[in-house]
Amino acid sequence: MQPKFSIITVCYQAEDCIKKTLLSVIEQTYPEIEHIIVDGASTDHTLEIVNALSTHAKVLSEPDNGIYDAMNKGLSMATGDYVWFLNAGDIFDSEYTVQRVAECCMEYGSMSEQWPDVLYGDTRIVDDQDRDMGLRRLRPPKRLTWKSFKNGMLVCHQAFVAKREIAPPYDLSYRFSADFDWCIRILKKSRLVVDTDQDLANYLNMGTTKRNHKASLMERFRIMRKYYGLFTTLFRHFTFIFIRTR
Repeated sequence: MQPKFSIITVCYQAEDCIKKTLLSVIEQTYPEIEHIIVDGASTDHTLEIVNALSTHAKVLSEPDNGIYDAMNKGLSMATGDYVWFLNAGDIFDSEYTVQRVAECCMEYGSMSEQWPDVLYGDTRIVDDQDRDMGLRRLRPPKRLTWKSFKNGMLVCHQAFVAKREIAPPYDLSYRFSADFDWCIRILKKSRLVVDTDQDLANYLNMGTTKRNHKASLMERFRIMRKYYGLFTTLFRHFTFIFIRTR
C-alpha cells in the first residue's frame, strides 16, 4: 500500500506566481497525490490559470478570513494519508520529491509496522525572480520533537508533512504564526518523526512589513510562552538577541 498525499495550495491574486506551483505538483512522478487549491476569490487571472492547468485538482474559490482560514478549508477537503502545504509561489525541490518522501515513509513503515506521523526536511529560499537565496538560516535538527521549537521554527512549514489524522485546524486567534503553533501541536501527538534528510521545497520569500514582522514575533513569543513557560522563552529570546548582535 502506498501513502496518499494531499497537497494543499492556498492562493489569492497570485497570477504572477501560481503557475510554477501548479506545474511543480503536476510534474511529480509519484501517482498518489490529490491537489487541493483554495483561492480567496481572486479577481485577477489566478483562477483561469488554475482551471487551465490543474484539471484534476479540487478547487474552491470563495472569500476567506485570512490565510489560516483558507488552510483550514483545505484541511477539511483533504482525503490523503498525509497533508502537505505548498502555497502559491512555492515549489517542490524536484519532480521526485513526493516519490522520495513516500519511499521514506514506506521504508520506516516496513520496519516499525507504522508510517511516520511526521516527515520533514530542509527548505531553500528563492526570491520573486526565482533566484536561489540558499538554505534557511534555521536548519532542521536530526531529531525533531515539539521541544525543538523552543529554538524557533526549525522546520519550514512547506517541508513539514503530517498525517492527516493528527493534523488539527489552525488556531485562527493567530494571524501570522498559526503554523508555528500547528506544528508544535502535531509534534506533541507524534510518536514517530522522521528526517528525510532532503531538501523538500523552495519557499518564495515575499518579504514582510516591519509592522507585520513585529506582530509575528509577538505571536511567536505568546506561543512559546504557552508551551515552554515564560522563563525559558525569555532566556531563548535574550540568547538569540545576544548572538545576533555579536
